[in-house]
Amino acid sequence: MKNGIINVYKEKGFTSFDVVAKMRGMFHQKKIGHTGTLDPDAEGVLPVCLGKATKVCDLLTDKDKEYKAVLLLGQETDTQDISGEILNVSPVTVTEQEVREAILSFVGAYEQVPPMYSALKVNGQKLCDLARKGITVERKARAVTIHKIEITNISLPEVEMIVSCSKGTYIRTLCDDIGKKLGCYGCMKSLLRTKVDKFTIEDALTLSQLQEIITEKPEQEWDFIEPVDGVFRKFVAVTALPEAQKMVINGNRIPVEFISDFSAEKMQESVRLYDFQQKFVGIYTYIEESKEYKPVKLFMD
Repeated sequence: MKNGIINVYKEKGFTSFDVVAKMRGMFHQKKIGHTGTLDPDAEGVLPVCLGKATKVCDLLTDKDKEYKAVLLLGQETDTQDISGEILNVSPVTVTEQEVREAILSFVGAYEQVPPMYSALKVNGQKLCDLARKGITVERKARAVTIHKIEITNISLPEVEMIVSCSKGTYIRTLCDDIGKKLGCYGCMKSLLRTKVDKFTIEDALTLSQLQEIITEKPEQEWDFIEPVDGVFRKFVAVTALPEAQKMVINGNRIPVEFISDFSAEKMQESVRLYDFQQKFVGIYTYIEESKEYKPVKLFMD
């Protein structure tokens, strides 16, 4: 079984589950998961985790993301993008300056109501399943953060922008909210996810490219599989001594005297711990009171 993370370029027409299903066939293993849903009409970066790396799926889902989006003003749809049924239309009489001011006003924290056409669940049912049945339910607003918006082109009624945001942000809903603020409606025309944490669009591979490598150049497979510990490079690395191997295997706490070259620099809140053979064990937290490392998430076989 292969373990690691692959930076996949999800193309239009595929669901995130479609990508996982196809990769299960490519790698002949079931333990594969994606790190955050992209709509079928959206494309771009979708990190996919294999084997032990599936334990980091939730961690990557929580990471900040970056998108290139096209906002279409003057139109409101039930899905908040152009694939949906048109609910309202309006002439776009706002100026470019008004558009800029309205868009940039969303930078920072704001309360966003999740769209009905989403994979979120209410009472065990996906909102999108309810929406397809014509059922609308009340959704609580959630706090999201727009770190930055760069407006790259305005050609009304369309606006191109790059959005850097926190987890849980719906760009479709942002477009809808911008349209409402301008008083002329708005929806998302297109969406390209360009970054998830360290994974960028420049290094992403399409499913067909992956299949070609696996079929014709299998020796290059590991060139594009990011090792599990690659996600945690920002954490200081510590190594357990051979005498601590039993503690490591059993997932016990590791006293500092069993850490090689222990120093003040390594007294971090979270660290990457390796065994004496330099095999990645997992993420540990340093406990000052007891002078030991406590396991947070383990990745050993």
